[in-house]
Amino acid sequence: QVQLVESGGGLVQPGGSLRLSCAASGSISSISAVGWYRQAPGKQRELVAAITSGVSTNYADSVKGRFTISRDNAKNTVYLQMNSLKAEDTAVYICNARVFLRNFWGQGTQVTVSS
Repeated sequence: QVQLVESGGGLVQPGGSLRLSCAASGSISSISAVGWYRQAPGKQRELVAAITSGVSTNYADSVKGRFTISRDNAKNTVYLQMNSLKAEDTAVYICNARVFLRNFWGQGTQVTVSS
């Protein structure tokens, strides 16, 4: 019902920036919230940032002040602007869309922060 495609990951030096995109298709009007999660090897998946259909946002404490989540309704896309990146931000970033009691996931995009 909902398909998500992430893009924008890559290799960046500490202190650098990346912008991730999550393009949605399908039953867009059914989505109540979109979140960016990340998972590093040996670690649990964690919610990084989320935005609701009502435009409310929230962030993990570890990224507050550095990351910004936003959406472009005309493009059916949610963005995650990541600034002042740290090595600890290295992970696969996955987009999630919440639809009532269901969740839909993208394929993930790798972000590597290294010198």
